[in-house]
Amino acid sequence: MKKIIKKIFNGINVVISIFLNRLCIFLFPLQKNKVCFLSDVRSVMGGNLECIYEYLDCSKYKKIVALKSDHRERRGLISKFKLIYHLSTSQYILLDDLSRECNYLQVRKNQEVVQLWHGAGAFKKFGWSRANTGEDVGPIHKGYRTYTKAIVSSEDIRSCYAEAFHMDVSKIKATGFPRTDMFFDDQYKEDVKNSFYQRHPRYQGKKIILFAPTYRGAPVSKANYDFSKIDFQKIYETFHEDYIFIIKWHPALYNNIQRGIVEMPDLTQYNHFYRDFSNNRDINDLLIISDILITDYSSVVFDYYFTHKPIIYFTYDLDEYTGYGGRGLYFDFYEYVYGAITTNTDELIQALQNKDMNESQRQAFYQRFLSACDGHSTQKTCEWIFKDS
Repeated sequence: MKKIIKKIFNGINVVISIFLNRLCIFLFPLQKNKVCFLSDVRSVMGGNLECIYEYLDCSKYKKIVALKSDHRERRGLISKFKLIYHLSTSQYILLDDLSRECNYLQVRKNQEVVQLWHGAGAFKKFGWSRANTGEDVGPIHKGYRTYTKAIVSSEDIRSCYAEAFHMDVSKIKATGFPRTDMFFDDQYKEDVKNSFYQRHPRYQGKKIILFAPTYRGAPVSKANYDFSKIDFQKIYETFHEDYIFIIKWHPALYNNIQRGIVEMPDLTQYNHFYRDFSNNRDINDLLIISDILITDYSSVVFDYYFTHKPIIYFTYDLDEYTGYGGRGLYFDFYEYVYGAITTNTDELIQALQNKDMNESQRQAFYQRFLSACDGHSTQKTCEWIFKDS
């Protein structure tokens, strides 16, 4: 009965969204240089959206910000009406992830709906690319069909995004990812480190391990992780004297932890060795202050490249994740690797001690996935998106 009521409610919501969008198009003109920054996965501005927001001249562009922290969070009635009005009248709509409000949007003449995305490179498959993986992903998001442009971090992966967004490859440009510009700014990096240690003086003199895996499960509402694969006690015993261990769960997994859907181990017994920084929505500052990264199939591998520090892949489920019926990757996993691959805690500890940089793999990785990122990606992106204004 609850499912039937939910379907009826969702159906009514769709009809209202379509009606209001068409009504706004009929009543109100498209407003030149009005820019709507839209995200359904963040409560504060960040990532590529923030870079573009800060770059645009306030005297020339009218900026509208419409954010919410989770896809499942519903906007209030007045907030929804305002959003549809802004989407219907903004010359530019910028996103960093999928948004359901774009599902029913009628794109107007001279209107641009631009997907900036949130992860550089092309690692695990997303969007329409998941339709042929054998994974049970449910219905594919319809909002992709409204996109008029998208950016990528390298010329070699334009075809991946074209497939994922069901777009013609000519509408996708390798401008580089704006949020990577900070890695070319030495003063910014120094300020981040100083600010971190001012807020956390107990970590001064300690080396920092950053653990930032992606989630498991589909769809994102079922995001989970197998915590039993990690021996937290053993890692503590080996590294607690010289290191601290910062955890940054994927936002989808963290939302489920916060909602009580996923239960994670109690790490408070380890005398502040483990610290959860998942409430930091953007990860780049944590990459700057860390000394070594542990991840798996997360797109954080692309941002972390620019830190020139060791990385370890903890992939306890490599065959399951990359094989048919799993998430699937755009390229063979070993083409993404520029660090040690581990599958259990003992291997992980050994890799943390070795800190292998894998220099030869690093250069090949950069050329394929990040060659458009040069410290000027924000400027190049804005010049392309707003070239007519």
